[in-house]
Amino acid sequence: MAQARRLDLHLHTTHSDGSFSVREVLTRAQQAHVTALAVTDHDTVAGIPEALSIGQELGIEVLPGIEISSRQGDTELHILGYCFDWRRPELLSHLTGLRRSRHERNPQIVERLRALGMDLTYEEVRTLAGTESVGRPHIARVLMEKGYVTSAKDAFDRFLANGKAAFIPRELPDPATAVGWILAAGGVPVLAHPTWVRESRDGLVRLCRQLKEQGLKGVEVHYSTHKHSDTAEYLQLARTLDLLVTGGSDFHGVTKPDIEVGIGRGGLRVPAELLEPLKKAAGS
Repeated sequence: MAQARRLDLHLHTTHSDGSFSVREVLTRAQQAHVTALAVTDHDTVAGIPEALSIGQELGIEVLPGIEISSRQGDTELHILGYCFDWRRPELLSHLTGLRRSRHERNPQIVERLRALGMDLTYEEVRTLAGTESVGRPHIARVLMEKGYVTSAKDAFDRFLANGKAAFIPRELPDPATAVGWILAAGGVPVLAHPTWVRESRDGLVRLCRQLKEQGLKGVEVHYSTHKHSDTAEYLQLARTLDLLVTGGSDFHGVTKPDIEVGIGRGGLRVPAELLEPLKKAAGS
């Protein structure tokens, strides 16, 4: 029996906080019968040219992608971008600023952890990351390697999440600004993993309606940790507001060991028929 074609439009590599290289991620995608994907590293497009080249080699269609962090009040929202001009100088300048904000806060997080009695340095974090896009998941991995925590989730739950002992906020654009950056580069902005949005059901509808007025074009309906009821709710939300439907695993590797490329926790399937409407929306 032929394998069903599937998409994965939410993947991270070693260019941000993933633990697998672009080639390793695309090889896993091929093994999972993924026919089209997007590498959506945090605040960087560094992995896109490599992904395009390897995708051509493996017969996988690769869409330019990114995940941009933003903040609305006390809530951090992530905006995915697809099918944009990843060489656009204005976008690259904005992304450089976001990465700079990470570099400014990361040493402060490490110093807080050291004050709590943990022996680590920011140089160790940067060495492990091996990229200019260093984030809290890299700090979590160092804590894991040194035996201070049992998992990335443990690290965030105890030390790194908002409100915990080592948390340091960073400067982020508001969601409308992040949406605008993607639109200006000819891309398609999509709200990532709506279960992460700390709003009531009605509040989420209001937020999406407001963001649509500011240019949001889609919502991530299919996601590794969504329950069936979540998927149904967000599908209805997309239909009600006439937003595109997307989906992806949010694969990271070591920091999310239960999530695999293409299949999430085993039951994820992002339908291949969602690809063409997404591509058609680019530049519109």
